[in-house]
Amino acid sequence: MGEEVLSESELRRLVGTSRRAAGGSGAGAGNRGPRPTQKILPYDFKRPERVGKEQMRVLQTLHEAFARNFAAALSTLLRSMVEVKLTSVDQLTYGEFIFSLENPTCFNLLHADPLGGTVVLDLSPVITFPLIDRLLGGGRENPIAAWRPLTEIELLLVRRITNLFIRELEKAWSSIIPLKLEIERVESNPQLVQIVPPNEVVVVISFELALGDIRGMINLCIPYNALERISGRLTSNTWVSYARQEPTPETKTQIGRNLRGATVRLRAELARSRITTGELIGLRVGDLITTRKDIRHPLLVFVEEVPKFWARPGVFKGHKAIRIEEVIHDSGSIIPH
Repeated sequence: MGEEVLSESELRRLVGTSRRAAGGSGAGAGNRGPRPTQKILPYDFKRPERVGKEQMRVLQTLHEAFARNFAAALSTLLRSMVEVKLTSVDQLTYGEFIFSLENPTCFNLLHADPLGGTVVLDLSPVITFPLIDRLLGGGRENPIAAWRPLTEIELLLVRRITNLFIRELEKAWSSIIPLKLEIERVESNPQLVQIVPPNEVVVVISFELALGDIRGMINLCIPYNALERISGRLTSNTWVSYARQEPTPETKTQIGRNLRGATVRLRAELARSRITTGELIGLRVGDLITTRKDIRHPLLVFVEEVPKFWARPGVFKGHKAIRIEEVIHDSGSIIPH
């Protein structure tokens, strides 16, 4: 085989090809421009995320609806407006959850069937004592916060709140599993209760309850080993079937009862007129303002600034009054006189 000799131009092409091939992993990388940066997410081995994102979204949506239903039921029980809002659905260790709670507190241990194990329902003392005060017929003034364990009588009163919470929670979970919750015992010091090892993952669902100017937290803690048994049912398809459920007669009655007690603003309009700013400044006591409205024409009655009725003015038992003559079904066709 004859000896082949490369020319100078062939050597340059060979060296250039070698540099381009090695550019991605060594010399020559600076000639190819900056490499695209990759987003690196830190992973904490002490707090592993064992519940999937879809399952967390289902839990969040499920308990948002539960919060609204529980607020309506609690408002009926207390005969006072109560707001309940879902604030977070988080994964953390049981030890972190315990040390985030106040001491003393109302720490309810619930037996969850068929999940197995124990579920925790914690009521902050910031909101527990105002709820007890309202159950006992207290007024709208804010009671003094008490940082002490609950007495036996107070525990019986709080049991009405927790039983209502459990009943509404069972309804919310009915599309996933027929959940049955029972109170095993109530503790005041959460650090003395260990339902799972401190480093075990739990899902904490937190609600903010507002009663007037007072706001407090309610926390629902579910161990991961309980959710693991039903992880296949925590899907968006399951939630869609729950969202399409028809309202029950009890729910309709409850909503109607709450609406009947709501206060609305009623206003009757005598007439309308236009005057200049100069005429307005010159008005004195005894001056008359004329309008084009016929005295025989009925008055327009507004409910929350929406025209709803035609009425006649009059007097009833010595008080100014109006008598409803006609219901307005199409407010868009009203032409004020």
